[in-house]
Amino acid sequence: MATLEHILYIAHRPEVSDGKIKWVPDTIVRTVDRLPQVFWKDGKAWREANLWALEMARNRNVKLSTAISVMEHLHKYAEWLEETDIDWRHFPITKVERVLVRYRGALIDARDRGNLMPSTTTARMNAVIRFYRYAAGRNFISREAPKWQDRIVTISYFDPVGFERTMSRVTTDVSIPNRARPGRRLEDGLLPISDQDKLDLLQFASTNASRELCLMLMVGFYTGARIGTILTLRTTALDNAMPDPKLPNMWLLPVGPGTGIDTKFDINGNLMIPQQLMTMLRNYATSRRHLDRVVRANGADKSLLFLTRFCKQYKVVAVAREMVDLRRAGQIVGLKFLQKFKFHQTRATYGTWLITLCLMCMEVKAAIEFVKHAMFHKHESTTFGYITFAQNTKEKIELDKLFTEAFLGLSDHLKSAKGA
Repeated sequence: MATLEHILYIAHRPEVSDGKIKWVPDTIVRTVDRLPQVFWKDGKAWREANLWALEMARNRNVKLSTAISVMEHLHKYAEWLEETDIDWRHFPITKVERVLVRYRGALIDARDRGNLMPSTTTARMNAVIRFYRYAAGRNFISREAPKWQDRIVTISYFDPVGFERTMSRVTTDVSIPNRARPGRRLEDGLLPISDQDKLDLLQFASTNASRELCLMLMVGFYTGARIGTILTLRTTALDNAMPDPKLPNMWLLPVGPGTGIDTKFDINGNLMIPQQLMTMLRNYATSRRHLDRVVRANGADKSLLFLTRFCKQYKVVAVAREMVDLRRAGQIVGLKFLQKFKFHQTRATYGTWLITLCLMCMEVKAAIEFVKHAMFHKHESTTFGYITFAQNTKEKIELDKLFTEAFLGLSDHLKSAKGA
């Protein structure tokens, strides 16, 4: 099977010395750590895809995490190519035989069987299409090859201040749209979990997961931080955190560009951390378990709060693996909600809880402003989604209560009539 490896890329340049060519490190070109590279099962590199990864990684406008994510999708595509024994440049006249058409069908089948999330299906196909656009632009494949048919679609949307806008974009007939699911959803299409499920999960994780994963879940549930922010928290930031002058028992921890802690869209702000959680994080930072890992860590990793047992920075994929084990163990003991639980639901749970509290003590406009800054939303429309969801959920709970009372009353009436 094709493999995905991460290498340390150091650029070299030829240098002639004593009539011989030597390759020496090029100090002008930036070094790339953990550059993703795909290799076929025979050990040969997928040169075209790997060159694309290198160009993305060396582009300062593209984050390395983006290049890694795209190459993970291409790795899955390479595995499928080897399973089906088809060349990635196979574009015959017959449409159903074209490699992209066949792969699109395979992805849809996997999605419909429940093996792939709809969002993952869409992202995987989009990554493959992006690669083929790059390959055609570099003449790795013929530009005239019948890969797909482009078409322009117009999308209507509302900007942050409420004006309706339209934009045009190019799509293809092999793209896989990610249709919105029925019902209300929050960020990334996820739902919060109940307070009781949250407490059950944290209690179960405290004895059945690593100390690191348990703390990560607590940070997610009680600060709303994204996984990218949590994995880059640093002990130096904990030391520099300041008490919130307006909220007692709350700490403000600076995050964003310049702090060493990542945020989506590179937004600067202060992460609100409750006193009890701050105490737990600081105790962990000075624990023997953490300090042993710090001693064996390298360079900038030494200041990270969360280090793996290999004394390296946690990656999202490592957290995902631990979550798989936790979900399996939890379902065995009856925590059925864990079957579809995802880490990012910690953020949705926090946001719903926070907006509910805010609406109890302030006006809607003030609540939106407060929650927007607390959760580092780029647009108010994202925050407003939490208000709509919270209000809609409350209405559903009240409606359910009335329906239950009415049903029980009808049941009693039928019993009385039957007895008569």
